[in-house]
Amino acid sequence: MAGKVASESKKKAVSVKPKFTKETYVKWYKDMLLIRRFEEKTGQLYIQQKFGGFCHLYIGQEAIVVGTASACRPGDKHMTAYRDHAHPIAFGTDPRVLMAELYGRTTGCSKGKGGSMHFFDKEKNFMGGHGIVGAQIPMGTGIAFAEKYNGTDNVAFVSMGDGAVRQGALHETFNMAMIWKLPVVYIIENNNYAMGTSVERTTNVTDLSKIGASYEMPSRIVNGMRPEDVHEAIEEATARARRGDGPTLLDIRTYRYKGHSMSDPQKYRSKDEVNEWIEQDPIEHCLRIIQENKWLSEKETTEIDLWVKKEVEESVVFAENSPYPEAHEIYEDVYTQTDYPYIKEYLA
Repeated sequence: MAGKVASESKKKAVSVKPKFTKETYVKWYKDMLLIRRFEEKTGQLYIQQKFGGFCHLYIGQEAIVVGTASACRPGDKHMTAYRDHAHPIAFGTDPRVLMAELYGRTTGCSKGKGGSMHFFDKEKNFMGGHGIVGAQIPMGTGIAFAEKYNGTDNVAFVSMGDGAVRQGALHETFNMAMIWKLPVVYIIENNNYAMGTSVERTTNVTDLSKIGASYEMPSRIVNGMRPEDVHEAIEEATARARRGDGPTLLDIRTYRYKGHSMSDPQKYRSKDEVNEWIEQDPIEHCLRIIQENKWLSEKETTEIDLWVKKEVEESVVFAENSPYPEAHEIYEDVYTQTDYPYIKEYLA
């Protein structure tokens, strides 16, 4: 399936006629480049043992999150799994506080207590990366319930990997979401592999969009290597949600160029397969459209490159110069009740 989807994407890459404005393509290019360079630097720093724990990179999948960001509103809420570095960047979070979180520093977006898999940004309505596989599916749907209960027209976006759809909670959640017509968009970031296990080895139904059929949930396959396709699909799904017509399931086909995590030897796939997908790189796609339409000069694209490089470098400097949490902070941000007896006992 992986090769087939990549081949289909390659055919679509022949046409570079712009479907959106110059501003949109430049924004996509700039954001994806920042995400890519941030992730590349993260990988380098992890190898240098600047920080520990698990580390899951998003490299190759950038078109999904920027296409989603351009099609949603500021009030919409977003929740994802533990491959979560790219999402807050796309929604406007300062990469400095994200790098600080990787380093476990107090200036991090989760005060240094969450690390790589638990980024949060309440101000940008990014409701977090979550380490429990599939946990974000019911929790994100709960956010959609809250939006409907409070009478807003905001939409909740719940992103998951192709492996998370095997969780039973998904089916319980889909059933309730359809009964209550909740304003939620389910995004399967289908990169073909649940850790190191291909979709074909985990299910007889390789078209994951069909999972929504049992609940009569509108579902479709989307080319996740093209931000245009993602934007259009998200726009359609959000319009449905805001009308009060309920959820949509999107099986967005993408590919991660790196392993499941930094410790993944990637023996389950060939270099040829990886290279075939790299040929469909969404960043290069946007750059090609920008160049062919003469929207930016070579000097201007170079300036973007330099700006991105500077942002990443300053993020590292900010993180390394930030303090570690003090010992007493282990008891903070655990309970909303600040005078909880358990805390008082251990602080005594």
